[in-house]
Amino acid sequence: MLDLKLIRENPDLVREKLTTRSGSYDIQPILQLDEQRRSLEQERSQLQARSNEIGKLVGQKMKSGGTDAAEIQALKDEGNQVKAKLSDLEPQEKDLKAQIEALVLTLPNLPSDTTPIGKDETENVEVRRWGDEYKPQQTGILPHWEIAEKLGILNTERATKIAQARFVALLGAGAALERALISFMLDRQTAAGYLEVLPPLLVNTQSMTATNQLPKFAEESFQCKDDDLWLIPTAEVPVTNLYRDEILSADDLPIHHCAYTPCFRREAGSYGRDTRGLIRLHQFNKVELVKIVRPETSEQEHQALVQNAEAILQALKLPYRVVELCTGDIGFGAAKCYDLEVWLPSAGTYREISSCSNFGAFQARRGNIRFKEAGKKGTEFVHTLNGSGLAVGRTMAAVLENYQQPDETVNIPDVLQSFLGRSVL
Repeated sequence: MLDLKLIRENPDLVREKLTTRSGSYDIQPILQLDEQRRSLEQERSQLQARSNEIGKLVGQKMKSGGTDAAEIQALKDEGNQVKAKLSDLEPQEKDLKAQIEALVLTLPNLPSDTTPIGKDETENVEVRRWGDEYKPQQTGILPHWEIAEKLGILNTERATKIAQARFVALLGAGAALERALISFMLDRQTAAGYLEVLPPLLVNTQSMTATNQLPKFAEESFQCKDDDLWLIPTAEVPVTNLYRDEILSADDLPIHHCAYTPCFRREAGSYGRDTRGLIRLHQFNKVELVKIVRPETSEQEHQALVQNAEAILQALKLPYRVVELCTGDIGFGAAKCYDLEVWLPSAGTYREISSCSNFGAFQARRGNIRFKEAGKKGTEFVHTLNGSGLAVGRTMAAVLENYQQPDETVNIPDVLQSFLGRSVL
């Protein structure tokens, strides 16, 4: 959530930043409603002061004992009128506040000053590549879903029968490979200093709102309406919300968590894209990295988080590149974002496998997550960051293609062989 004070005091800056994003955003209704609310607040303050003054006068006059009863009654009548006006103003103020909050929740985060300005993904900036020497040299590499079906480790038809399209069933070595990847990723990230969390997979509306999934992505999410619960689209949601409405000690920071969870997305608006394989599913596994940090360290923490995600790809010897997203392609809540894109040889292209975002205080303000320095007055919003470390299905897809052999077997990366007890699929 953007700071209302920032919108009020620096509207031109906010407008300028928002114009660099995709979409159209108008802050004028917010400014108008805020002006009305502050006017009501001033009126209420004046009335409350008069009410207090009247109460004091009535007490003094009654105590003196020599004042005309009619004068006291007149003051009491005025006091009752003032209280009636105050009573009328309270719901008006409350309604204006709700309207303002609803509008502010629809505004995305402001891009960082260092985020490249661009209209869409074509203007993202490639930062670096790694692992070109590991790109397969053979031709005719099968797409991951074809080699997986040939090996008997993936079945889409039966998964669709028991659910619907965009679900898969992994069998035998396929299920084992998925489990091996999850264990390997968690082991590496906990060794890097992340505390593992196994959170709930269903969260309430407050949690979805705090991590900017609502109201923006309601259509992308699966909801259990009778219980006010949502299936999580990413572990970012429950893990970040562990600290919602809390004031942390500065000594508690930074907080680094990793979490494996299944994730659920309706993928509304993506129909016709990636209809086969493991790239775009309604249910998929992911290991997520979440950081809660002090504002002055968030950029350094962001770079370190990207490197933690990269370390998995490097250990698996999967070629990838790092791309810095421009303002027109950056996610709704992010101020700055790097995507890791893994090489898929069957398509001859890189595909996103991790998105590492710095949200600044955007989520912390929505979720009211603050910290306090010892011996200092007041509190400050934390900064939150997260990224995939990694999307497991997409990692499996990359392994199946980059380690594919001419005889249509698939070698197992060295670092996974102890988890699987085999070297070839």
